[in-house]
Amino acid sequence: MNDPSLPPAAGSRRSFLRRAALVGGAVGSGALLSACSSKQVSAASAEGGGGGTGLGGGGAYQEAVRKIVDGRTVQIGWTPPVLSEWYSQMEAAAFRRMGEYEDAYGVRWKWERASPTGNFNAVEQQVQTVQSWVQRKFDVVLICTGANFATMQGVYSKALAAGTKIYQFNQPVEIYPVEQLQAISSIGYDNRWQSGYLCGKYIAEKLGGQGKILEITGPPGSDWSAARQIGFEKALGEHPGLTVAGTANGGYLRQQGLSATQDLLTRDPDIQAIWGENEDMALGASQALDARGIKQWDGKAGVVVVGADGLVSGMQAIRNGKLTASLDVGSVDQAITFIDTVFHNAVLGETVAKIINVPTRVVDKGNVDYAEAYLQWALGNTRKY
Repeated sequence: MNDPSLPPAAGSRRSFLRRAALVGGAVGSGALLSACSSKQVSAASAEGGGGGTGLGGGGAYQEAVRKIVDGRTVQIGWTPPVLSEWYSQMEAAAFRRMGEYEDAYGVRWKWERASPTGNFNAVEQQVQTVQSWVQRKFDVVLICTGANFATMQGVYSKALAAGTKIYQFNQPVEIYPVEQLQAISSIGYDNRWQSGYLCGKYIAEKLGGQGKILEITGPPGSDWSAARQIGFEKALGEHPGLTVAGTANGGYLRQQGLSATQDLLTRDPDIQAIWGENEDMALGASQALDARGIKQWDGKAGVVVVGADGLVSGMQAIRNGKLTASLDVGSVDQAITFIDTVFHNAVLGETVAKIINVPTRVVDKGNVDYAEAYLQWALGNTRKY
């Protein structure tokens, strides 16, 4: 497990491929994966250069697996906390991966999507959705939720007892004891060291360790916000010349991020950086700067604006100088990995890790082309389920 006292370096694409290549062979041979590790189970990235063009194991392996699963239908319920650009990217990548499994092994998928209306706090609808899917005997539920951790463990336990396998994705599970997690696996990243810390470190590097920062955060009580704040504050602690001039709740929404930034700039317009805990809020902050005529970072001067998600619209904003950097937290890699996890665990009956983290990466003008190309590859999928 991750040592919270030692933030690791960001997982680069090259290091991810190297790790994935190591585990890809194990996946292809049907080996069991150890519980409670942070290894990826995706073989596609190892073989296809980040997303892949096929599944591993060779013809004899694929034929043997096909004899087991050919014609089987897996009913999946997929529920993100909101419907947004980021989750649409994830769903497109999931469909692409499901198609690869269907072509290779003949497994059939039934996919149902449901999300609460409103905002990240509208969690009662999501709990009811999960309970409905369990009553309808779904094989699998994939869930990302803003609901209280303890509450959801009870929901998961009842689902598992009723025969529905529960997998989390994109959850800040790192701030809770892993032994309390009732879901079979949690597929995501470490919000502290793979997001908050990297954002703070990037801002420090651009500003030479000196300057005032505005923070646009998620809703009060949000676990995502709590986790990312741990990493961000560690980065600030390493650079005492950086100070936080103001903090406001942006609700993880672009319009609310715009309003929150406008309020903070009214109090203190002399700032050098803005950190949006997610990218929609950072893009809202960018709009607030433009509305005030405040210059954004051009590589030498201006206000540095950093958000975390990895959106296609964010990539375009980076090119246009309206977002300095994005912390891409792997919408595509998480989707590929949770489909891999479902196939190996729910279909083949293999053991998978409790915590599965994908790589994250800082994206700015220096590497935006490859980052956007990867997202567009996922969005180019035309297969639906």
